[in-house]
Amino acid sequence: MISARNHRPLLSGNKWLPFFTIALLLAACSPKTRPVATTVKKTADNVTKKSDNTPEKQHGKAAEDKVATISMILPFGLEHLNPAQRYSPADLSKANMSVEYYQGFKLALDSLTADGSNFKLQLFDSQDEISQARNIALNPAVRSADLIVGPVFPEGMRAFSAALSYSKGAIVSPLSPANPSTVKRQNLVTVIPPLEYHAWGAAEYINRTLKPKKIFILRSGFSKEKEYAVNFKRATDSLSKKKIKVVSLFVVRGNLSSLLPQLSKTDKNVFVIPATDQAFLGVTLRSLDTLKKHYPVVLFGHPSWEKFSFLKPQLLQRLQTHITSAEKINYKAWATITFSRNYRKAYHVEPTEYAIKGFDEGLYFGKLLFANKGLTDMEQTDFKGLHNSFHFIKKPGLGWINTHVNILTYTNFELKQVE
Repeated sequence: MISARNHRPLLSGNKWLPFFTIALLLAACSPKTRPVATTVKKTADNVTKKSDNTPEKQHGKAAEDKVATISMILPFGLEHLNPAQRYSPADLSKANMSVEYYQGFKLALDSLTADGSNFKLQLFDSQDEISQARNIALNPAVRSADLIVGPVFPEGMRAFSAALSYSKGAIVSPLSPANPSTVKRQNLVTVIPPLEYHAWGAAEYINRTLKPKKIFILRSGFSKEKEYAVNFKRATDSLSKKKIKVVSLFVVRGNLSSLLPQLSKTDKNVFVIPATDQAFLGVTLRSLDTLKKHYPVVLFGHPSWEKFSFLKPQLLQRLQTHITSAEKINYKAWATITFSRNYRKAYHVEPTEYAIKGFDEGLYFGKLLFANKGLTDMEQTDFKGLHNSFHFIKKPGLGWINTHVNILTYTNFELKQVE
């Protein structure tokens, strides 16, 4: 459990307040932990006092018989709250992320507590250190928790898992898309879909909606593209029963002339580019744009493209570009508006994407902890969240993996969700 002296951090900017607030909370938190949503529970107590011997009161007591314990391991970096140790920009970013995720997760537990569930949330500071992750894995309070959330980063998760001889509950990897094969743990839960499932998602959409005879994969030659390209071909071969031919080409200086005899002037020519290199993309996309003047083009890109400011929406829209995404948030949706209002009321700041992810995951796993079959029912329990949907599959030795990705395309020079 985290313990820290209540020093005011010497940080620049306007984000020190959330850290100071949570430091106070954690410093006051004893090893026996404190129940989440204290305010909500007090309100419930006030209501029951007005009507003794009512069914509602009896139900409240029954609900309190079960308490689900959650151990959360995040890189708060509270050692930097000491005046002698300032946060570096990188450490501050990790700490901000941790606080935002925690606040979203806790808000979800608060709402479930109001419905009769009861939780104990134990917070541990991983400090983003391998040795600290190993030490936390040896803590009996962590091993006996009904659910473990974290560590966040792949290196910390591997170290934590290697040192954890036993855990009562599942271990959630909350924010990393790292392949679970790097951890190899039967009770691991990977919430953010790994790259493999982005490739499968794109292949499934192409096979179902476009039904081309050929798909052209344009590669730069960098080895990091291999995982996407291999999984995309494997998915296409499986889904189409090899009726769709996948043509892979290493493109040099944007030269696509060797493909011209294979292109159609009437049907859509589907291109897949798993590259993320800026120079390669600049030249190759311009060549595709020239090609489009004579051949219909539909393009599918790497999920990282969504965050690349050097890619111009006008060009991507002309190429009918599609991108898979695991975190598309519709800020105009009523559910998102309601969450944002509740988050502002609780914490007096605007929610970030990490707060939204924390809320979705807190709501999903919090509900499952009180379901009849508990966390073992993940494969049969889909969930539509604010940032993404959850559709888990169970793989031997790898645990549960969320496979759902959104398909986005450019409309009016903005990425809009197709499905």
